[in-house]
Amino acid sequence: MKRRKFIQSAALTGLGLTVGSALTACAEDKKTTEKAALASTNDATKPVRPLVIATWNTPLAVETAAKVMQDGGTVLDAVEQGCRVEEANEKGQSVGKGGLPDRDGNVTLDACIMNKQGDYGAVLGVQNIMHVISLARKVMEDTPHVMLVGKGAEKFAYEKGFKKENLLTEDSRKAWEEWKVKSEYKPIINIENHDTIGMLAIDKDGDISGACTTSGLAYKMAGRVGDSPIIGGGLFVDNEIGGASATGLGEEVLKTVGSFLIVELMRQGKSPQEACEEAIRRIVSKPNSDYKNFQVGYIAVNKKGETGAYSIHEHFSYNLYKEGENKNIKSDFYIKTK
Repeated sequence: MKRRKFIQSAALTGLGLTVGSALTACAEDKKTTEKAALASTNDATKPVRPLVIATWNTPLAVETAAKVMQDGGTVLDAVEQGCRVEEANEKGQSVGKGGLPDRDGNVTLDACIMNKQGDYGAVLGVQNIMHVISLARKVMEDTPHVMLVGKGAEKFAYEKGFKKENLLTEDSRKAWEEWKVKSEYKPIINIENHDTIGMLAIDKDGDISGACTTSGLAYKMAGRVGDSPIIGGGLFVDNEIGGASATGLGEEVLKTVGSFLIVELMRQGKSPQEACEEAIRRIVSKPNSDYKNFQVGYIAVNKKGETGAYSIHEHFSYNLYKEGENKNIKSDFYIKTK
């Protein structure tokens, strides 16, 4: 009897050890699986940095901004240097030198810039200075103000060593002469082409800055300023959330404070794409909106490195530098042809 009980007891003990070992192994396997799943999830949601996004087909500007960060420059340096590329592009006829003039034949430029701290600088209606994005940065960093306008901004530029230049190129002068034949009052909105560059960038540390520069509407009334240099209109950055920038008919962007609206929508949980689409809906749903006859487009990025873009009409595109690739991407749009 004692021997039988001993054998039974030993068998049960062995069974218990076997089951215990199996359970321990299962538990370890589960932990390993959970860790692998978590690692996979973290990889999938890991922010993509650095990243640059800019309105329209502006590959060189975006490439320049990305390279600045890769070479150790700040994200603010990146958006400034990227925008300077387009300001020097005389063929663009919408930013910097070569921009189309107002109805009096004067090229006037607007620009603004925002850093990761939320500081802001802008210049409006500036003549004879090509790199107004750099001038806007000087306003932000070297003055107690956030905006300088017209002759005051130009005077400040010379004090800071900027060179005086004739911004009206021969091609733009000829286009203005042709426009004067009819001198139609209605502003020309080019639905298919580049009229502003707005740029947003995130560096390796996740810090965001943005910049926007333009020559404004072609043949505008003298003194007209659109959304591009206005904080919350043409550009807005909140380093905790993300950033947005606008292009198109500035008057309509300003009525809804479009870029600020997009960032606030992202703060409420919307993706950059959802926020851009909602911002366009705010414009087209306004009573008596003439949206079929003007263009507005938005780009946005959030802290995760997710991006979005949306416009009223077809043909708006943006350049995106992400994971070492620089691509021009067609934006989705509101008005679909049947």
